[in-house]
Amino acid sequence: MIKLLADLAGYDGVFNLFRYITFRAIAALMTSLAIALLIGPRFITLLRARQGKGQPIREDGPEWHLLTKRGTPTMGGLLILIALCISSLLWMDLANGFVWTALLVTLGFGAIGFMDDFDKVTKQSHKGVSGKVRLGLEFLIAGLACSYIASRTGFTLYLPFLKDFGLYLGVFYIIFAAFIITGFGNAVNLTDGLDGLATMPVVIAASAFAIIAYLVGNIRFSDYLGIHHVPGSGELAVFCAALIGACLGFLWYNAPPAMVFMGDTGSLALGGALGTIAVVTNHELVLLIIGGLFVLETLSVIIQVVSFKTTGKRVFRMAPLHHHYEKKGWQEATVVIRFWIVAILLALVGLATLKLR
Repeated sequence: MIKLLADLAGYDGVFNLFRYITFRAIAALMTSLAIALLIGPRFITLLRARQGKGQPIREDGPEWHLLTKRGTPTMGGLLILIALCISSLLWMDLANGFVWTALLVTLGFGAIGFMDDFDKVTKQSHKGVSGKVRLGLEFLIAGLACSYIASRTGFTLYLPFLKDFGLYLGVFYIIFAAFIITGFGNAVNLTDGLDGLATMPVVIAASAFAIIAYLVGNIRFSDYLGIHHVPGSGELAVFCAALIGACLGFLWYNAPPAMVFMGDTGSLALGGALGTIAVVTNHELVLLIIGGLFVLETLSVIIQVVSFKTTGKRVFRMAPLHHHYEKKGWQEATVVIRFWIVAILLALVGLATLKLR
């Protein structure tokens, strides 16, 4: 919106600043952070009053979770979405189709998560919405988004470490890209099991993709690095910045001991947002590196289920992976901080692929 006003004013004087993605990215981050911090206390009080017992806690989880986390309200992801949307609408170029695609996927996945959280809270059950229904709706939203994105960016899967080289997949690219968005939404959802565990790795991944989006959207930088140029994708750097600010504001209240959980409302939305940005920038495979922590958490669940069904034995003491280390005796803060460190290292490796081409 502010970008539009600057366009109308002709970028004279101070309005010239709004021409720059970097300035608007910083402004978007600060705006979403301020919104989350300001409305957080009243928002959490409202959630607590409406939910009563809060999010149901797994009976088969670490024993101390039942004592320390019971009664904590969920659906805190709404706080992230409110801050993200207001900041994005203020600072992004609303004439850019990628902006609306990222917002709609984020809100669509958030709506699915909200339905799941609402069902769990009202019934005080872990079941929520049927897994098949959830996945079907997620894949539908992702498929529609990827169809639009592919019509703008092409149907080629670009490979990391290789200079501007990719595999033309045709219509199968849409299926693959939709799988990436859906899969990553659920990967972040699986990781969100400890206070602050999912939030900071999302901030780290979004920071990396803010850089990638800016470089991919700039023809000079993309040509120098040998990466595929996507006109208009640089605007998603502003979206990433707004996402970072909203997550940091939420983390203020989600830090151990958490005052609120993001729930599926937040985790599905954040994973969907990262997946969409990766697809727009043609860095789907790099997302698997930068978001490697989420991938590891997901693999731990898959390995555990396959092993138990085929051999009757469990590979991990409990899945996802963070619960395995809790069962081994690690304190919650230890697990969270060490996983943050892993997320930082993986993000650096992912960014290194830009130069190694």
